[in-house]
Amino acid sequence: MVMRLYDTARREIVPFEPGPIVTMYTCGITPYDAAHLGHAEVYVTYDVLQRRLRDLGHRTQCVRNVTDVDDDILRKARELGVHYLDLAAGEIARFDHDMRALNVLPVHSTPRATSAIPDILGFIGMVLDSGHAYRAGGAVYFDVSTFERFGQVSHLDRARMLELAAENGGNPDDPFKDDPLDFVLWQPSADGEPAWDSLWGKGRPGWHIECSALALRELGTTIDLHGGGTDLIFPHHECETAQSEAATGETFVRHWMHVGMVRLGGEKMSKSLGNLVFVHTLLDSVEPAAIRLALLSQHYRGSWDFDGVLLDIATARLERWRVAGQGEGALDEVRARLDDDLDTPGALAAIDEAAEASTGVSRAAALLGVAL
Repeated sequence: MVMRLYDTARREIVPFEPGPIVTMYTCGITPYDAAHLGHAEVYVTYDVLQRRLRDLGHRTQCVRNVTDVDDDILRKARELGVHYLDLAAGEIARFDHDMRALNVLPVHSTPRATSAIPDILGFIGMVLDSGHAYRAGGAVYFDVSTFERFGQVSHLDRARMLELAAENGGNPDDPFKDDPLDFVLWQPSADGEPAWDSLWGKGRPGWHIECSALALRELGTTIDLHGGGTDLIFPHHECETAQSEAATGETFVRHWMHVGMVRLGGEKMSKSLGNLVFVHTLLDSVEPAAIRLALLSQHYRGSWDFDGVLLDIATARLERWRVAGQGEGALDEVRARLDDDLDTPGALAAIDEAAEASTGVSRAAALLGVAL
Protein backbone atom coordinates (compact mmCIF):
# COMPACT_ATOMS: atom_id res chain seq x y z
CA MET A 1 0.00 0.00 0.00
CA VAL A 2 1.32 3.44 -0.93
CA MET A 3 1.42 5.98 1.89
CA ARG A 4 -1.01 8.84 1.31
CA LEU A 5 -0.89 12.13 3.21
CA TYR A 6 -2.80 15.37 3.04
CA ASP A 7 -0.80 18.11 1.33
CA THR A 8 -1.64 21.61 2.56
CA ALA A 9 -0.59 23.36 -0.64
CA ARG A 10 -2.45 20.95 -2.93
CA ARG A 11 -5.42 20.76 -0.52
CA GLU A 12 -5.93 17.04 -0.97
CA ILE A 13 -4.68 13.65 0.17
CA VAL A 14 -1.99 12.53 -2.27
CA PRO A 15 0.58 9.72 -2.50
CA PHE A 16 3.76 10.38 -0.54
CA GLU A 17 6.49 8.45 -2.33
CA PRO A 18 9.94 9.77 -1.35
CA GLY A 19 13.26 8.19 -2.20
CA PRO A 20 15.36 5.98 0.09
CA ILE A 21 16.36 8.99 2.21
CA VAL A 22 13.45 11.19 3.32
CA THR A 23 14.36 14.79 4.15
CA MET A 24 12.02 16.47 6.61
CA TYR A 25 11.99 19.86 8.31
CA THR A 26 9.69 20.73 11.16
CA CYS A 27 9.67 24.15 12.77
CA GLY A 28 10.91 23.84 16.33
CA ILE A 29 10.43 25.81 19.51
CA THR A 30 11.20 29.37 20.41
CA PRO A 31 12.75 28.54 23.79
CA TYR A 32 11.32 31.18 26.08
CA ASP A 33 8.85 28.94 27.94
CA ALA A 34 8.14 25.26 28.53
CA ALA A 35 6.74 22.85 25.93
CA HIS A 36 2.96 22.48 26.05
CA LEU A 37 0.62 19.85 24.62
CA GLY A 38 0.33 21.73 21.33
CA HIS A 39 4.07 21.33 20.82
CA ALA A 40 3.91 17.69 21.86
CA GLU A 41 1.13 16.96 19.35
CA VAL A 42 3.27 18.29 16.51
CA TYR A 43 6.44 16.44 17.40
CA VAL A 44 4.72 13.15 18.29
CA THR A 45 2.95 13.31 14.90
CA TYR A 46 6.23 13.71 13.03
CA ASP A 47 7.73 10.98 15.20
CA VAL A 48 5.05 8.47 14.18
CA LEU A 49 5.54 9.44 10.55
CA GLN A 50 9.28 8.80 10.86
CA ARG A 51 8.68 5.45 12.54
CA ARG A 52 6.41 4.27 9.73
CA LEU A 53 8.79 5.51 7.04
CA ARG A 54 11.65 3.62 8.70
CA ASP A 55 9.38 0.58 8.97
CA LEU A 56 8.94 0.86 5.19
CA GLY A 57 12.71 0.78 4.75
CA HIS A 58 13.47 4.49 4.36
CA ARG A 59 16.12 6.48 6.18
CA THR A 60 14.77 9.70 7.63
CA GLN A 61 16.61 12.96 8.14
CA CYS A 62 14.37 15.21 10.19
CA VAL A 63 15.65 18.68 11.09
CA ARG A 64 13.93 20.55 13.93
CA ASN A 65 15.29 24.05 14.35
CA VAL A 66 15.51 26.19 17.47
CA THR A 67 14.51 29.85 17.08
CA ASP A 68 16.82 31.25 19.74
CA VAL A 69 16.70 34.87 18.58
CA ASP A 70 13.41 36.62 17.80
CA ASP A 71 11.02 39.17 19.30
CA ASP A 72 9.42 36.75 21.79
CA ILE A 73 12.57 35.39 23.39
CA LEU A 74 14.19 38.83 23.56
CA ARG A 75 11.08 40.27 25.22
CA LYS A 76 10.90 37.44 27.78
CA ALA A 77 14.62 37.71 28.57
CA ARG A 78 14.20 41.45 29.25
CA GLU A 79 11.25 40.73 31.55
CA LEU A 80 13.27 38.17 33.51
CA GLY A 81 16.48 40.19 33.48
CA VAL A 82 18.53 37.35 31.99
CA HIS A 83 20.62 36.90 28.86
CA TYR A 84 18.49 35.59 26.03
CA LEU A 85 20.85 32.68 25.35
CA ASP A 86 20.79 31.64 29.01
CA LEU A 87 17.00 31.63 28.86
CA ALA A 88 17.17 29.55 25.68
CA ALA A 89 19.60 27.03 27.18
CA GLY A 90 17.35 26.29 30.13
CA GLU A 91 14.21 25.89 28.06
CA ILE A 92 15.95 23.74 25.43
CA ALA A 93 17.11 21.37 28.18
CA ARG A 94 13.57 21.13 29.56
CA PHE A 95 12.12 20.57 26.07
CA ASP A 96 14.64 17.82 25.33
CA HIS A 97 13.74 16.09 28.60
CA ASP A 98 10.02 16.23 27.75
CA MET A 99 10.55 14.81 24.26
CA ARG A 100 12.69 11.95 25.59
CA ALA A 101 9.98 11.16 28.15
CA LEU A 102 7.39 10.99 25.35
CA ASN A 103 9.69 8.61 23.45
CA VAL A 104 10.19 10.99 20.51
CA LEU A 105 13.06 9.73 18.36
CA PRO A 106 16.20 11.90 18.27
CA VAL A 107 16.06 14.04 15.15
CA HIS A 108 18.79 14.34 12.52
CA SER A 109 19.81 17.79 13.79
CA THR A 110 18.51 20.67 15.92
CA PRO A 111 20.28 23.74 14.52
CA ARG A 112 19.93 27.06 16.31
CA ALA A 113 19.22 30.27 14.46
CA THR A 114 22.18 31.98 16.12
CA SER A 115 24.44 29.32 14.61
CA ALA A 116 23.43 30.35 11.10
CA ILE A 117 24.08 34.10 10.89
CA PRO A 118 26.67 33.71 8.07
CA ASP A 119 24.25 31.42 6.22
CA ILE A 120 21.43 33.93 6.73
CA LEU A 121 23.53 36.82 5.44
CA GLY A 122 24.47 34.82 2.36
CA PHE A 123 20.86 33.84 1.79
CA ILE A 124 19.67 37.45 2.00
CA GLY A 125 22.33 38.38 -0.53
CA MET A 126 20.92 35.72 -2.89
CA VAL A 127 17.41 37.14 -2.55
CA LEU A 128 18.64 40.68 -3.20
CA ASP A 129 20.67 39.54 -6.21
CA SER A 130 17.61 37.80 -7.65
CA GLY A 131 15.67 41.08 -7.58
CA HIS A 132 13.12 39.93 -5.01
CA ALA A 133 14.16 42.18 -2.12
CA TYR A 134 14.93 45.84 -1.39
CA ARG A 135 16.58 47.96 1.29
CA ALA A 136 14.74 50.66 3.22
CA GLY A 137 15.02 52.24 6.65
CA GLY A 138 18.09 50.21 7.57
CA ALA A 139 16.24 46.95 6.87
CA VAL A 140 15.96 44.49 4.00
CA TYR A 141 12.47 43.46 2.89
CA PHE A 142 11.14 40.74 0.60
CA ASP A 143 9.09 42.25 -2.23
CA VAL A 144 6.01 40.04 -2.57
CA SER A 145 4.98 41.78 -5.79
CA THR A 146 7.92 40.15 -7.57
CA PHE A 147 6.88 36.60 -6.62
CA GLU A 148 3.80 35.54 -8.57
CA ARG A 149 3.29 32.35 -6.56
CA PHE A 150 2.92 34.14 -3.22
CA GLY A 151 -0.07 32.40 -1.63
CA GLN A 152 0.65 28.97 -3.10
CA VAL A 153 0.82 27.31 0.33
CA SER A 154 -1.99 29.05 2.22
CA HIS A 155 -4.38 30.00 -0.64
CA LEU A 156 -5.57 32.97 1.42
CA ASP A 157 -6.92 36.22 0.02
CA ARG A 158 -5.09 39.48 0.63
CA ALA A 159 -7.41 40.67 3.38
CA ARG A 160 -6.90 37.52 5.44
CA MET A 161 -3.14 37.63 4.86
CA LEU A 162 -3.04 41.17 6.23
CA GLU A 163 -5.02 40.13 9.31
CA LEU A 164 -2.69 37.23 10.06
CA ALA A 165 0.42 39.29 9.37
CA ALA A 166 -0.76 41.86 11.93
CA GLU A 167 -1.51 39.14 14.49
CA ASN A 168 1.87 37.44 14.05
CA GLY A 169 4.36 40.28 14.20
CA GLY A 170 4.35 41.10 10.48
CA ASN A 171 3.84 44.83 11.15
CA PRO A 172 1.82 45.72 8.03
CA ASP A 173 1.91 49.40 9.08
CA ASP A 174 5.70 49.63 8.77
CA PRO A 175 6.18 52.90 6.81
CA PHE A 176 9.32 51.62 5.07
CA LYS A 177 7.48 48.82 3.27
CA ASP A 178 6.44 49.16 -0.34
CA ASP A 179 3.55 46.79 0.37
CA PRO A 180 2.08 45.93 3.79
CA LEU A 181 2.61 42.22 3.01
CA ASP A 182 6.33 42.64 2.35
CA PHE A 183 8.27 40.98 5.16
CA VAL A 184 11.58 41.56 6.91
CA LEU A 185 14.70 39.63 6.00
CA TRP A 186 17.08 41.79 8.06
CA GLN A 187 16.24 44.48 10.60
CA PRO A 188 18.11 46.98 12.75
CA SER A 189 18.45 45.81 16.34
CA ALA A 190 16.87 47.89 19.08
CA ASP A 191 18.96 49.09 22.02
CA GLY A 192 20.04 46.14 24.15
CA GLU A 193 19.21 43.55 21.50
CA PRO A 194 21.83 41.27 19.95
CA ALA A 195 23.27 42.62 16.70
CA TRP A 196 25.52 41.29 13.99
CA ASP A 197 27.45 43.16 11.31
CA SER A 198 26.12 42.98 7.78
CA LEU A 199 26.40 44.79 4.46
CA TRP A 200 23.14 46.54 5.37
CA GLY A 201 24.16 47.68 8.84
CA LYS A 202 24.21 46.07 12.27
CA GLY A 203 21.07 44.15 13.04
CA ARG A 204 19.44 40.76 13.35
CA PRO A 205 17.51 38.40 11.06
CA GLY A 206 13.78 38.36 10.51
CA TRP A 207 11.81 35.33 11.66
CA HIS A 208 11.16 33.62 8.31
CA ILE A 209 14.68 33.84 6.91
CA GLU A 210 16.09 31.74 9.74
CA CYS A 211 14.25 28.58 8.70
CA SER A 212 15.03 29.05 5.01
CA ALA A 213 18.75 29.40 5.68
CA LEU A 214 18.82 26.44 8.07
CA ALA A 215 16.83 24.21 5.73
CA LEU A 216 19.16 25.03 2.84
CA ARG A 217 22.25 24.41 4.98
CA GLU A 218 21.03 21.17 6.57
CA LEU A 219 18.99 19.52 3.80
CA GLY A 220 19.62 21.24 0.47
CA THR A 221 17.42 23.29 -1.84
CA THR A 222 14.40 20.96 -1.91
CA ILE A 223 12.86 19.17 1.09
CA ASP A 224 10.64 16.11 0.79
CA LEU A 225 8.29 17.16 3.60
CA HIS A 226 7.97 20.27 5.74
CA GLY A 227 5.50 21.48 8.29
CA GLY A 228 4.56 22.29 11.85
CA GLY A 229 1.34 23.54 13.39
CA THR A 230 -1.42 25.00 11.21
CA ASP A 231 -0.75 28.38 12.83
CA LEU A 232 2.50 28.51 10.85
CA ILE A 233 0.94 28.17 7.39
CA PHE A 234 0.68 31.96 7.13
CA PRO A 235 2.75 33.97 7.40
CA HIS A 236 5.70 31.75 8.28
CA HIS A 237 5.57 28.94 5.75
CA GLU A 238 4.20 31.10 2.96
CA CYS A 239 7.06 33.57 3.40
CA GLU A 240 9.60 30.78 3.79
CA THR A 241 8.52 29.32 0.47
CA ALA A 242 8.61 32.62 -1.37
CA GLN A 243 12.09 33.67 -0.25
CA SER A 244 13.54 30.17 -0.67
CA GLU A 245 12.28 29.70 -4.21
CA ALA A 246 13.23 33.28 -5.10
CA ALA A 247 16.78 32.64 -3.91
CA THR A 248 17.38 29.19 -5.41
CA GLY A 249 14.98 29.03 -8.35
CA GLU A 250 14.04 25.51 -7.19
CA THR A 251 10.98 23.98 -5.55
CA PHE A 252 11.38 24.45 -1.81
CA VAL A 253 9.05 21.72 -0.48
CA ARG A 254 7.53 18.71 -2.22
CA HIS A 255 4.91 18.03 0.44
CA TRP A 256 3.46 20.33 3.13
CA MET A 257 2.09 18.65 6.26
CA HIS A 258 0.45 20.61 9.07
CA VAL A 259 -0.86 19.57 12.48
CA GLY A 260 -4.05 20.99 13.99
CA MET A 261 -4.24 23.10 17.12
CA VAL A 262 -4.79 21.80 20.65
CA ARG A 263 -7.36 23.95 22.45
CA LEU A 264 -8.14 24.52 26.10
CA GLY A 265 -11.59 25.89 26.90
CA GLY A 266 -12.27 26.41 23.22
CA GLU A 267 -9.21 28.61 22.64
CA LYS A 268 -6.00 27.61 20.85
CA MET A 269 -3.37 26.63 23.40
CA SER A 270 -0.68 29.29 23.10
CA LYS A 271 1.91 31.10 25.15
CA SER A 272 0.45 34.49 24.29
CA LEU A 273 -2.94 33.52 25.77
CA GLY A 274 -1.44 31.69 28.72
CA ASN A 275 -3.98 28.82 28.46
CA LEU A 276 -1.37 26.09 28.54
CA VAL A 277 -1.08 22.52 29.72
CA PHE A 278 2.63 21.87 30.09
CA VAL A 279 4.13 18.48 29.31
CA HIS A 280 6.47 18.60 32.32
CA THR A 281 3.49 19.22 34.62
CA LEU A 282 1.57 16.22 33.29
CA LEU A 283 4.66 14.04 33.66
CA ASP A 284 4.47 14.54 37.43
CA SER A 285 1.26 12.51 37.61
CA VAL A 286 0.69 10.71 34.29
CA GLU A 287 2.75 7.97 32.68
CA PRO A 288 4.50 9.33 29.57
CA ALA A 289 3.13 6.52 27.36
CA ALA A 290 -0.40 7.50 28.38
CA ILE A 291 0.22 11.13 27.41
CA ARG A 292 1.48 9.92 24.04
CA LEU A 293 -1.60 7.72 23.56
CA ALA A 294 -3.90 10.62 24.43
CA LEU A 295 -2.26 12.68 21.69
CA LEU A 296 -2.47 9.82 19.19
CA SER A 297 -6.18 9.37 19.90
CA GLN A 298 -6.81 12.56 17.89
CA HIS A 299 -6.21 12.75 14.15
CA TYR A 300 -3.26 15.03 13.44
CA ARG A 301 -5.11 17.31 11.00
CA GLY A 302 -7.97 18.19 13.32
CA SER A 303 -8.00 20.75 16.08
CA TRP A 304 -9.31 19.43 19.39
CA ASP A 305 -10.01 20.36 23.00
CA PHE A 306 -7.85 18.90 25.73
CA ASP A 307 -9.72 17.24 28.58
CA GLY A 308 -8.21 15.27 31.43
CA VAL A 309 -10.64 12.46 30.58
CA LEU A 310 -8.47 11.75 27.52
CA LEU A 311 -5.60 10.86 29.87
CA ASP A 312 -7.83 8.52 31.89
CA ILE A 313 -8.93 6.77 28.71
CA ALA A 314 -5.33 6.50 27.53
CA THR A 315 -4.16 5.07 30.87
CA ALA A 316 -6.85 2.37 30.78
CA ARG A 317 -6.03 1.59 27.14
CA LEU A 318 -2.35 1.21 27.95
CA GLU A 319 -3.14 -1.28 30.71
CA ARG A 320 -5.36 -3.37 28.39
CA TRP A 321 -2.59 -3.52 25.82
CA ARG A 322 -0.08 -4.62 28.45
CA VAL A 323 -2.39 -7.38 29.67
CA ALA A 324 -2.63 -8.64 26.07
CA GLY A 325 1.13 -9.16 26.13
CA GLN A 326 3.81 -9.52 23.48
CA GLY A 327 3.04 -10.29 19.86
CA GLU A 328 2.35 -9.00 16.36
CA GLY A 329 -1.40 -8.63 16.66
CA ALA A 330 -2.86 -5.74 14.59
CA LEU A 331 0.54 -4.89 13.11
CA ASP A 332 -0.62 -5.04 9.48
CA GLU A 333 -3.81 -3.14 10.33
CA VAL A 334 -1.80 -0.40 12.05
CA ARG A 335 0.51 -0.12 9.06
CA ALA A 336 -2.49 0.27 6.78
CA ARG A 337 -4.06 2.91 9.01
CA LEU A 338 -0.83 4.93 9.18
CA ASP A 339 -0.52 4.78 5.40
CA ASP A 340 -4.00 6.30 5.18
CA ASP A 341 -3.13 9.90 6.08
CA LEU A 342 -1.56 8.86 9.40
CA ASP A 343 -4.85 7.66 10.87
CA THR A 344 -3.67 7.13 14.44
CA PRO A 345 -7.21 6.91 15.93
CA GLY A 346 -7.89 4.05 13.51
CA ALA A 347 -4.58 2.45 14.47
CA LEU A 348 -5.48 2.60 18.18
CA ALA A 349 -8.87 1.03 17.47
CA ALA A 350 -7.20 -1.84 15.59
CA ILE A 351 -4.88 -2.52 18.53
CA ASP A 352 -7.82 -2.33 20.94
CA GLU A 353 -9.64 -5.01 18.96
CA ALA A 354 -6.63 -7.32 18.94
CA ALA A 355 -6.02 -6.79 22.65
CA GLU A 356 -9.65 -7.59 23.44
CA ALA A 357 -9.14 -10.88 21.60
CA SER A 358 -6.14 -11.54 23.89
CA THR A 359 -3.71 -11.20 20.99
CA GLY A 360 -0.34 -9.69 21.89
CA VAL A 361 0.05 -6.19 20.45
CA SER A 362 3.56 -5.12 21.43
CA ARG A 363 4.89 -4.80 17.86
CA ALA A 364 1.97 -2.67 16.73
CA ALA A 365 2.25 -0.47 19.82
CA ALA A 366 5.98 -0.05 19.22
CA LEU A 367 5.28 1.22 15.71
CA LEU A 368 3.35 4.03 17.40
CA GLY A 369 6.25 4.65 19.77
CA VAL A 370 4.57 3.00 22.76
CA ALA A 371 6.66 0.43 24.63
CA LEU A 372 4.62 -2.18 26.52
